[in-house]
Amino acid sequence: MPTLPRLKSHGAPLPGIGLPHAVLPNGGEPRTGSQRLRTWEIPATFHCSIIGTCLTTGELRQVLVRAGQDDARAATDHALHGRGVRLAGQRDQAAKLLNKTLDKRHEASIKRIPRHADEEELRAIWRDCFDRGDIAGPYWALMSHPGSPPALVRDIFGEVHMLSHLVGSASRLDIARLTQLEKELGQSREKAVRQELRLKTAADERTEQQQRIHQLEERLIQAEAIVASVTRPAAGSEHLFERSQSEDTRTAALSQRLAELEERHAALQRTFDRMQDLNRAILRENEVLETAIAIHPRKNVTDAATGAGGPILYVGGRRNLFDHLRACAESRNVDLLLHDGGLEDSTTLLPALVGQAATVLFPVDHISHGAAGIVKRLCREQGKPYLPLRSAGLASFLAAIAGTAQGKL
Repeated sequence: MPTLPRLKSHGAPLPGIGLPHAVLPNGGEPRTGSQRLRTWEIPATFHCSIIGTCLTTGELRQVLVRAGQDDARAATDHALHGRGVRLAGQRDQAAKLLNKTLDKRHEASIKRIPRHADEEELRAIWRDCFDRGDIAGPYWALMSHPGSPPALVRDIFGEVHMLSHLVGSASRLDIARLTQLEKELGQSREKAVRQELRLKTAADERTEQQQRIHQLEERLIQAEAIVASVTRPAAGSEHLFERSQSEDTRTAALSQRLAELEERHAALQRTFDRMQDLNRAILRENEVLETAIAIHPRKNVTDAATGAGGPILYVGGRRNLFDHLRACAESRNVDLLLHDGGLEDSTTLLPALVGQAATVLFPVDHISHGAAGIVKRLCREQGKPYLPLRSAGLASFLAAIAGTAQGKL
Protein backbone atom coordinates (compact mmCIF):
# COMPACT_ATOMS: atom_id res chain seq x y z
CA MET A 1 0.00 0.00 0.00
CA PRO A 2 1.61 3.36 -0.99
CA THR A 3 2.45 5.88 1.71
CA LEU A 4 -0.16 8.60 2.16
CA PRO A 5 1.07 12.14 2.94
CA ARG A 6 0.01 13.24 6.41
CA LEU A 7 -2.82 15.77 6.23
CA LYS A 8 -2.01 18.38 8.85
CA SER A 9 -5.60 19.31 9.61
CA HIS A 10 -7.83 19.22 12.70
CA GLY A 11 -10.97 20.43 11.05
CA ALA A 12 -14.02 18.69 9.57
CA PRO A 13 -13.83 16.57 6.38
CA LEU A 14 -14.04 18.44 3.08
CA PRO A 15 -17.47 18.80 1.46
CA GLY A 16 -18.46 16.60 -1.42
CA ILE A 17 -18.39 19.30 -4.11
CA GLY A 18 -18.10 18.30 -7.74
CA LEU A 19 -14.83 19.76 -8.96
CA PRO A 20 -15.90 20.55 -12.55
CA HIS A 21 -18.63 22.85 -11.19
CA ALA A 22 -16.43 24.70 -8.67
CA VAL A 23 -16.75 28.46 -9.09
CA LEU A 24 -13.41 30.14 -9.74
CA PRO A 25 -12.55 33.82 -9.40
CA ASN A 26 -13.04 36.10 -12.41
CA GLY A 27 -15.36 33.57 -14.05
CA GLY A 28 -12.59 31.02 -14.54
CA GLU A 29 -10.05 33.53 -15.83
CA PRO A 30 -6.50 33.63 -14.43
CA ARG A 31 -5.98 35.86 -11.41
CA THR A 32 -4.44 39.29 -11.96
CA GLY A 33 -2.66 41.79 -9.75
CA SER A 34 0.18 41.40 -7.28
CA GLN A 35 -1.72 41.45 -3.98
CA ARG A 36 -2.48 38.15 -2.30
CA LEU A 37 -6.19 37.28 -2.03
CA ARG A 38 -8.10 37.55 1.23
CA THR A 39 -10.57 34.86 2.24
CA TRP A 40 -13.62 36.85 1.08
CA GLU A 41 -11.97 37.27 -2.34
CA ILE A 42 -11.66 33.50 -2.69
CA PRO A 43 -14.86 31.71 -3.86
CA ALA A 44 -16.97 30.23 -1.05
CA THR A 45 -16.54 26.82 -2.72
CA PHE A 46 -13.08 26.61 -1.16
CA HIS A 47 -13.76 28.12 2.28
CA CYS A 48 -14.63 24.79 3.92
CA SER A 49 -11.39 23.11 2.80
CA ILE A 50 -9.26 26.15 3.75
CA ILE A 51 -10.70 26.41 7.28
CA GLY A 52 -10.63 22.64 7.86
CA THR A 53 -7.11 22.14 6.48
CA CYS A 54 -5.17 25.30 7.35
CA LEU A 55 -6.28 26.01 10.93
CA THR A 56 -6.43 23.76 13.98
CA THR A 57 -9.58 23.72 16.11
CA GLY A 58 -7.77 25.56 18.89
CA GLU A 59 -6.57 28.32 16.56
CA LEU A 60 -10.03 28.76 15.06
CA ARG A 61 -11.59 28.90 18.55
CA GLN A 62 -9.16 31.71 19.53
CA VAL A 63 -10.02 33.70 16.39
CA LEU A 64 -13.76 33.48 17.08
CA VAL A 65 -13.35 34.47 20.75
CA ARG A 66 -11.19 37.45 19.77
CA ALA A 67 -13.85 38.37 17.20
CA GLY A 68 -16.38 38.71 20.05
CA GLN A 69 -18.02 35.28 19.91
CA ASP A 70 -17.58 34.37 23.58
CA ASP A 71 -19.84 31.32 23.27
CA ALA A 72 -17.23 29.80 20.94
CA ARG A 73 -15.31 28.70 24.06
CA ALA A 74 -17.84 25.90 24.66
CA ALA A 75 -18.85 25.20 21.04
CA THR A 76 -18.28 21.78 19.47
CA ASP A 77 -15.58 21.28 16.83
CA HIS A 78 -18.24 20.95 14.11
CA ALA A 79 -19.96 24.16 15.20
CA LEU A 80 -16.61 25.99 15.23
CA HIS A 81 -15.88 24.77 11.70
CA GLY A 82 -19.24 26.05 10.43
CA ARG A 83 -18.69 29.47 12.03
CA GLY A 84 -15.21 29.69 10.52
CA VAL A 85 -16.51 28.88 7.03
CA ARG A 86 -19.20 31.60 7.32
CA LEU A 87 -16.68 34.10 8.69
CA ALA A 88 -14.33 33.48 5.74
CA GLY A 89 -16.93 34.84 3.32
CA GLN A 90 -17.55 38.06 5.24
CA ARG A 91 -15.82 41.38 4.59
CA ASP A 92 -15.53 42.81 8.12
CA GLN A 93 -13.06 43.17 10.98
CA ALA A 94 -13.60 39.59 12.14
CA ALA A 95 -12.84 38.25 8.66
CA LYS A 96 -9.68 40.38 8.54
CA LEU A 97 -8.64 38.82 11.86
CA LEU A 98 -9.21 35.34 10.38
CA ASN A 99 -7.18 36.22 7.27
CA LYS A 100 -4.37 37.66 9.42
CA THR A 101 -4.28 34.48 11.51
CA LEU A 102 -3.95 32.33 8.36
CA ASP A 103 -1.11 34.52 7.04
CA LYS A 104 0.74 34.46 10.36
CA ARG A 105 0.19 30.72 10.85
CA HIS A 106 1.64 29.91 7.42
CA GLU A 107 4.09 32.78 7.01
CA ALA A 108 6.99 30.44 6.25
CA SER A 109 5.11 28.73 3.39
CA ILE A 110 4.01 32.08 1.94
CA LYS A 111 7.58 33.38 1.90
CA ARG A 112 8.86 30.24 0.14
CA ILE A 113 6.59 30.86 -2.88
CA PRO A 114 7.78 33.67 -5.23
CA ARG A 115 5.11 36.30 -5.85
CA HIS A 116 5.66 36.27 -9.63
CA ALA A 117 6.06 32.50 -10.12
CA ASP A 118 4.43 30.97 -13.21
CA GLU A 119 2.04 28.00 -13.25
CA GLU A 120 4.76 25.41 -13.85
CA GLU A 121 6.82 26.65 -10.91
CA LEU A 122 3.75 26.78 -8.64
CA ARG A 123 2.81 23.21 -9.58
CA ALA A 124 6.33 22.00 -8.85
CA ILE A 125 6.25 23.65 -5.42
CA TRP A 126 2.87 22.07 -4.62
CA ARG A 127 3.96 18.62 -5.78
CA ASP A 128 7.13 18.73 -3.67
CA CYS A 129 5.20 19.85 -0.56
CA PHE A 130 2.41 17.29 -1.12
CA ASP A 131 4.87 14.40 -1.50
CA ARG A 132 6.54 15.43 1.79
CA GLY A 133 3.19 15.58 3.62
CA ASP A 134 3.39 19.38 4.06
CA ILE A 135 -0.19 20.28 3.11
CA ALA A 136 -1.73 23.02 5.26
CA GLY A 137 0.76 25.87 4.70
CA PRO A 138 1.31 25.45 0.94
CA TYR A 139 -2.46 24.99 0.45
CA TRP A 140 -3.26 28.41 1.94
CA ALA A 141 -0.24 30.04 0.25
CA LEU A 142 -1.30 28.80 -3.21
CA MET A 143 -5.05 29.36 -2.76
CA SER A 144 -4.34 33.01 -1.84
CA HIS A 145 -1.46 33.50 -4.31
CA PRO A 146 -2.27 36.18 -6.92
CA GLY A 147 -0.67 34.11 -9.70
CA SER A 148 -2.42 30.77 -9.07
CA PRO A 149 -4.29 29.86 -12.29
CA PRO A 150 -7.81 28.33 -12.13
CA ALA A 151 -6.55 24.92 -13.30
CA LEU A 152 -4.00 24.74 -10.48
CA VAL A 153 -6.60 25.85 -7.92
CA ARG A 154 -8.96 23.09 -9.10
CA ASP A 155 -6.20 20.47 -9.00
CA ILE A 156 -4.88 21.22 -5.51
CA PHE A 157 -8.43 21.51 -4.15
CA GLY A 158 -9.24 18.10 -5.63
CA GLU A 159 -6.12 16.48 -4.17
CA VAL A 160 -6.80 17.84 -0.68
CA HIS A 161 -10.47 16.82 -0.97
CA MET A 162 -9.63 13.21 -1.88
CA LEU A 163 -6.78 13.06 0.63
CA SER A 164 -9.23 13.79 3.45
CA HIS A 165 -11.23 10.68 2.47
CA LEU A 166 -8.10 8.49 2.37
CA VAL A 167 -6.88 9.78 5.73
CA GLY A 168 -10.32 9.24 7.27
CA SER A 169 -10.43 5.63 6.05
CA ALA A 170 -6.93 4.91 7.42
CA SER A 171 -7.85 6.54 10.75
CA ARG A 172 -10.83 4.23 11.18
CA LEU A 173 -8.58 1.16 10.85
CA ASP A 174 -6.10 2.66 13.33
CA ILE A 175 -8.91 3.39 15.81
CA ALA A 176 -10.18 -0.20 15.58
CA ARG A 177 -6.67 -1.53 16.19
CA LEU A 178 -6.13 0.88 19.09
CA THR A 179 -9.47 -0.16 20.65
CA GLN A 180 -8.41 -3.82 20.55
CA LEU A 181 -5.06 -2.97 22.16
CA GLU A 182 -6.78 -0.97 24.91
CA LYS A 183 -9.11 -3.90 25.57
CA GLU A 184 -6.13 -6.26 25.85
CA LEU A 185 -4.39 -3.80 28.18
CA GLY A 186 -7.45 -3.62 30.44
CA GLN A 187 -7.66 -7.39 30.66
CA SER A 188 -3.94 -7.63 31.43
CA ARG A 189 -4.26 -5.03 34.17
CA GLU A 190 -7.13 -6.98 35.75
CA LYS A 191 -5.01 -10.15 35.64
CA ALA A 192 -2.11 -8.28 37.22
CA VAL A 193 -4.34 -7.07 40.07
CA ARG A 194 -5.64 -10.59 40.72
CA GLN A 195 -2.10 -11.94 40.57
CA GLU A 196 -0.88 -9.36 43.08
CA LEU A 197 -3.68 -10.37 45.47
CA ARG A 198 -2.69 -14.03 45.14
CA LEU A 199 0.96 -13.18 45.72
CA LYS A 200 0.08 -11.19 48.84
CA THR A 201 -2.03 -14.06 50.19
CA ALA A 202 0.76 -16.56 49.50
CA ALA A 203 3.31 -14.26 51.16
CA ASP A 204 1.11 -13.86 54.25
CA GLU A 205 0.61 -17.61 54.50
CA ARG A 206 4.33 -18.16 54.07
CA THR A 207 5.09 -15.72 56.93
CA GLU A 208 2.54 -17.45 59.15
CA GLN A 209 4.07 -20.85 58.41
CA GLN A 210 7.56 -19.56 59.20
CA GLN A 211 6.35 -18.24 62.55
CA ARG A 212 4.69 -21.58 63.30
CA ILE A 213 7.87 -23.47 62.39
CA HIS A 214 9.88 -21.18 64.66
CA GLN A 215 7.51 -21.91 67.56
CA LEU A 216 7.72 -25.65 66.93
CA GLU A 217 11.50 -25.49 66.82
CA GLU A 218 11.56 -23.75 70.21
CA ARG A 219 9.24 -26.37 71.70
CA LEU A 220 11.37 -29.12 70.21
CA ILE A 221 14.50 -27.66 71.85
CA GLN A 222 12.68 -27.49 75.18
CA ALA A 223 11.50 -31.10 74.80
CA GLU A 224 15.00 -32.31 74.01
CA ALA A 225 16.32 -30.51 77.09
CA ILE A 226 13.71 -32.21 79.26
CA VAL A 227 14.49 -35.61 77.77
CA ALA A 228 18.20 -35.11 78.43
CA SER A 229 17.52 -34.20 82.05
CA VAL A 230 15.34 -37.25 82.79
CA THR A 231 17.59 -39.84 81.14
CA ARG A 232 20.20 -39.54 83.91
CA PRO A 233 19.75 -42.38 86.53
CA ALA A 234 18.63 -41.15 89.96
CA ALA A 235 16.51 -42.15 92.95
CA GLY A 236 12.83 -42.29 92.14
CA SER A 237 13.68 -42.75 88.44
CA GLU A 238 10.46 -44.67 87.73
CA HIS A 239 8.42 -41.48 87.68
CA LEU A 240 11.08 -39.75 85.64
CA PHE A 241 11.18 -42.67 83.19
CA GLU A 242 7.44 -42.43 82.59
CA ARG A 243 7.78 -38.69 82.07
CA SER A 244 10.67 -39.27 79.69
CA GLN A 245 8.59 -41.70 77.61
CA SER A 246 5.79 -39.15 77.43
CA GLU A 247 8.22 -36.48 76.29
CA ASP A 248 9.74 -38.86 73.72
CA THR A 249 6.29 -39.49 72.28
CA ARG A 250 5.58 -35.77 72.20
CA THR A 251 8.96 -35.06 70.62
CA ALA A 252 8.34 -37.62 67.88
CA ALA A 253 4.94 -36.06 67.15
CA LEU A 254 6.49 -32.61 67.03
CA SER A 255 9.24 -33.84 64.73
CA GLN A 256 6.67 -35.35 62.35
CA ARG A 257 4.61 -32.15 62.44
CA LEU A 258 7.74 -30.11 61.77
CA ALA A 259 8.61 -32.29 58.77
CA GLU A 260 5.06 -31.85 57.39
CA LEU A 261 5.24 -28.09 57.84
CA GLU A 262 8.62 -27.91 56.15
CA GLU A 263 7.26 -29.89 53.19
CA ARG A 264 4.24 -27.58 52.97
CA HIS A 265 6.51 -24.56 53.25
CA ALA A 266 8.60 -25.83 50.33
CA ALA A 267 5.44 -26.34 48.24
CA LEU A 268 4.27 -22.81 49.08
CA GLN A 269 7.68 -21.44 48.11
CA ARG A 270 7.48 -23.17 44.72
CA THR A 271 3.96 -21.80 44.17
CA PHE A 272 5.13 -18.34 45.21
CA ASP A 273 8.05 -18.49 42.74
CA ARG A 274 5.73 -19.55 39.89
CA MET A 275 3.34 -16.71 40.70
CA GLN A 276 6.22 -14.23 40.71
CA ASP A 277 7.34 -15.45 37.27
CA LEU A 278 3.78 -15.15 35.92
CA ASN A 279 3.40 -11.68 37.43
CA ARG A 280 6.65 -10.53 35.82
CA ALA A 281 5.44 -11.88 32.44
CA ILE A 282 2.13 -9.99 32.79
CA LEU A 283 3.96 -6.79 33.76
CA ARG A 284 6.22 -7.11 30.69
CA GLU A 285 3.15 -7.53 28.48
CA ASN A 286 1.55 -4.46 30.10
CA GLU A 287 4.67 -2.39 29.41
CA VAL A 288 4.66 -3.47 25.74
CA LEU A 289 0.93 -2.65 25.38
CA GLU A 290 1.32 0.75 27.09
CA THR A 291 4.26 1.56 24.82
CA ALA A 292 2.27 0.54 21.70
CA ILE A 293 -0.72 2.68 22.73
CA ALA A 294 1.46 5.64 23.70
CA ILE A 295 3.36 5.79 20.39
CA HIS A 296 0.42 4.81 18.16
CA PRO A 297 -1.08 8.31 17.58
CA ARG A 298 2.38 9.67 16.60
CA LYS A 299 3.31 6.89 14.17
CA ASN A 300 2.95 7.21 10.42
CA VAL A 301 1.61 4.28 8.44
CA THR A 302 5.11 3.26 7.37
CA ASP A 303 7.15 4.23 10.44
CA ALA A 304 10.14 1.86 10.67
CA ALA A 305 10.32 -0.51 13.64
CA THR A 306 13.01 -2.92 14.70
CA GLY A 307 12.42 -6.31 13.08
CA ALA A 308 13.00 -9.66 14.74
CA GLY A 309 16.03 -10.62 12.60
CA GLY A 310 14.02 -12.86 10.28
CA PRO A 311 10.52 -14.23 9.68
CA ILE A 312 8.47 -15.30 12.70
CA LEU A 313 6.12 -18.31 12.51
CA TYR A 314 3.05 -18.19 14.79
CA VAL A 315 1.33 -21.60 15.20
CA GLY A 316 -2.08 -21.98 16.86
CA GLY A 317 -4.04 -19.15 18.48
CA ARG A 318 -7.43 -17.75 17.54
CA ARG A 319 -8.10 -17.13 13.86
CA ASN A 320 -10.24 -14.06 14.66
CA LEU A 321 -7.06 -12.35 15.92
CA PHE A 322 -4.89 -13.21 12.91
CA ASP A 323 -5.60 -9.87 11.18
CA HIS A 324 -4.58 -8.01 14.35
CA LEU A 325 -1.41 -10.12 14.62
CA ARG A 326 -0.53 -9.27 11.03
CA ALA A 327 -1.17 -5.56 11.63
CA CYS A 328 1.01 -5.50 14.76
CA ALA A 329 3.81 -7.39 13.00
CA GLU A 330 3.62 -5.18 9.90
CA SER A 331 3.85 -2.00 12.01
CA ARG A 332 7.17 -3.34 13.38
CA ASN A 333 8.55 -4.54 10.03
CA VAL A 334 8.23 -8.16 11.16
CA ASP A 335 7.63 -10.82 8.46
CA LEU A 336 4.89 -12.96 10.06
CA LEU A 337 3.91 -16.48 8.97
CA LEU A 338 0.65 -17.93 10.38
CA HIS A 339 -0.63 -21.50 10.86
CA ASP A 340 -3.73 -22.31 12.97
CA GLY A 341 -2.21 -25.52 14.37
CA GLY A 342 -4.29 -27.95 12.30
CA LEU A 343 -7.86 -26.62 12.68
CA GLU A 344 -8.09 -25.57 9.02
CA ASP A 345 -4.45 -25.52 7.91
CA SER A 346 -2.87 -28.92 7.31
CA THR A 347 -0.04 -29.89 9.66
CA THR A 348 1.85 -31.15 6.59
CA LEU A 349 2.63 -27.48 5.88
CA LEU A 350 4.52 -27.08 9.16
CA PRO A 351 7.95 -28.47 8.04
CA ALA A 352 8.18 -25.95 5.19
CA LEU A 353 6.97 -23.05 7.36
CA VAL A 354 9.43 -23.90 10.15
CA GLY A 355 12.18 -24.02 7.54
CA GLN A 356 11.32 -20.45 6.41
CA ALA A 357 11.11 -19.02 9.94
CA ALA A 358 13.88 -17.63 12.11
CA THR A 359 11.79 -17.98 15.27
CA VAL A 360 8.64 -20.01 16.09
CA LEU A 361 5.95 -18.87 18.58
CA PHE A 362 2.92 -20.78 19.83
CA PRO A 363 0.37 -20.00 22.61
CA VAL A 364 0.21 -22.85 25.13
CA ASP A 365 -3.47 -22.16 25.92
CA HIS A 366 -4.68 -22.42 22.32
CA ILE A 367 -2.81 -25.20 20.48
CA SER A 368 -3.30 -28.96 20.43
CA HIS A 369 -0.75 -31.24 22.08
CA GLY A 370 -0.10 -32.86 18.73
CA ALA A 371 0.65 -29.56 16.95
CA ALA A 372 2.85 -28.38 19.84
CA GLY A 373 4.81 -31.65 19.71
CA ILE A 374 5.31 -31.35 15.95
CA VAL A 375 6.55 -27.76 16.29
CA LYS A 376 9.04 -28.64 19.04
CA ARG A 377 10.36 -31.66 17.14
CA LEU A 378 10.78 -29.70 13.89
CA CYS A 379 12.54 -26.84 15.70
CA ARG A 380 14.97 -29.25 17.37
CA GLU A 381 15.66 -31.02 14.09
CA GLN A 382 16.23 -27.77 12.17
CA GLY A 383 18.01 -25.94 14.99
CA LYS A 384 15.35 -23.21 15.20
CA PRO A 385 14.49 -21.42 18.48
CA TYR A 386 10.89 -21.62 19.67
CA LEU A 387 9.01 -19.73 22.39
CA PRO A 388 5.80 -20.95 24.11
CA LEU A 389 3.53 -17.94 24.80
CA ARG A 390 1.48 -17.59 27.98
CA SER A 391 -1.75 -16.91 26.05
CA ALA A 392 -3.16 -16.37 22.56
CA GLY A 393 -3.83 -12.66 23.23
CA LEU A 394 -2.20 -9.71 21.48
CA ALA A 395 -0.34 -8.76 24.66
CA SER A 396 1.70 -11.98 24.77
CA PHE A 397 2.43 -11.71 21.03
CA LEU A 398 3.60 -8.08 21.30
CA ALA A 399 5.84 -8.93 24.27
CA ALA A 400 7.32 -11.89 22.35
CA ILE A 401 8.20 -9.96 19.17
CA ALA A 402 9.61 -7.13 21.30
CA GLY A 403 11.83 -9.69 23.05
CA THR A 404 13.00 -11.28 19.79
CA ALA A 405 13.79 -7.82 18.36
CA GLN A 406 16.08 -7.22 21.36
CA GLY A 407 17.68 -10.69 21.12
CA LYS A 408 16.17 -11.90 24.41
CA LEU A 409 14.64 -15.15 23.08
